[in-house]
Order: sequence, then C-alpha cells, then structure tokens
Amino acid sequence: MGNFSILDGIAFSTFLLAWFLYHRIVETRRARERSLNGLMDLYRVRWIERLHERTERIFDTQVMAGLQNGTAFFASTSLFAFGGTLALLRAADDVLKIFGDLPLGFDTSRAMWEIKVTGLAIIFVYAFFKFAWSYRLFNYAAILIGASPNYSPENTPEAERHTKALAAVVTDAGRQFNRGQRAFFFALAYVGWFISPIVLLMTTAASLYVMLHRQFRSPSHHAVQELVMSERQEQTIID
Repeated sequence: MGNFSILDGIAFSTFLLAWFLYHRIVETRRARERSLNGLMDLYRVRWIERLHERTERIFDTQVMAGLQNGTAFFASTSLFAFGGTLALLRAADDVLKIFGDLPLGFDTSRAMWEIKVTGLAIIFVYAFFKFAWSYRLFNYAAILIGASPNYSPENTPEAERHTKALAAVVTDAGRQFNRGQRAFFFALAYVGWFISPIVLLMTTAASLYVMLHRQFRSPSHHAVQELVMSERQEQTIID
C-alpha cells in the first residue's frame, strides 16, 4: 500500500484512539457533569424552562436564529473544505512535485498521498453531516418554540411535556454541533500526517491537550462551574 510504514500505522491508530477517547471523556454522563459542554446543557434546559414563562418570544427566536446561522456557516465551510480536498486529490502530481522541492524534504508516493487526502475528505464529510443535522434540529426547535404554550393552571401538564421535548431537541442540536467542531479540530491535527507520522503524533497530542483544557481548565469553564456551584449551594440552603 504505497509506502505506508509501521510508524504511519501507529500514528494513524493513535489519532483515531485520541478522537475516540476524547469523545468518551466529554460525552459520558459523569464527564458531562464537569465539562463545559455538559454545564452548558444545564443552561439550555434552564433557557427552555424560562421560555415558557414569557408571553413574548422575540428574545428566544433571536437566540435560535443566532444558533442556526452559526451552524449553517460551519456546514457550508465543511463543504468548501471537502471541495478543497477533492482538488488536492485531482492535482496530486502537481502538489507532490511542489512539496518535493521544499527544503523539508517531503517525500511520499502518489498512493500514500491519495490515502491521506481521502482520510481528510472523510473527516470533512463527517463534520458536514453533524452540522447539517444540528441545523435541522435547531429548525425543529424553532417550530417547537412557536408551538410552545405558556404555563398556567389550565395547561401546566402540557407545558411541562413541551418543555421536556424542546429541551431534549435543543440539547441534541448542541451536541451534534459540538461533534462537528470536534471533527474540525481533529482535521487540523490530521494535517500533520502530510508532513510525517511523527508530526501527526505531535499535532494529535497538541489538539487533544487544547480541547481537554478548554473543556475542563479554561477560564470559561471555571466561570460557568462557579455559577452552577453557587446556584446549587443557594438551592441547598433554601431546601
């Protein structure tokens, strides 16, 4: 298979393992309670609960529109990135000649180049499907917001059922968006493989560290975590 070496296999396997482990770390129930993504899920539910207390939903529709626009941007970006990888695949001979003239001494076979580019294209296709589904879920959520009843003694059970369903849809939309962004981050790490498998190991480790730091050690995480803890303490005192 071209000049696919044992080191390439180790580096690529490490890349896949890092992606899988990050997914498990961030999305397991215990980790979701401590990660920034998980903490924000709590406030998605809080938002939906407050939504039903308001008669006018202009603010909520504006928030939803912002979420939809951001998701649509990343979905279109993933398509452009996919098109770029196809262009690299088509112009393989010219690109390899250019890289071969670089001082870094870039050396790879056409078959190996096609394997790497195909892998990158698959990552962008995966990201597109995640962003597209997230965008669709936000559309569904917007429809549910339009159909949401207000809380009142007469329709409290209906409003509670609606709140639960809407919160689940919004949370799932956010989760799909996070998975799409995760694919983008790992795509940047994957680019290191075009230089060498050693660089792929380094970029994978760097990307994994940055993403874990943002989820569990970033200033934003500390701010939201302190907010959640203070609210829980206040609730405990009241109870």
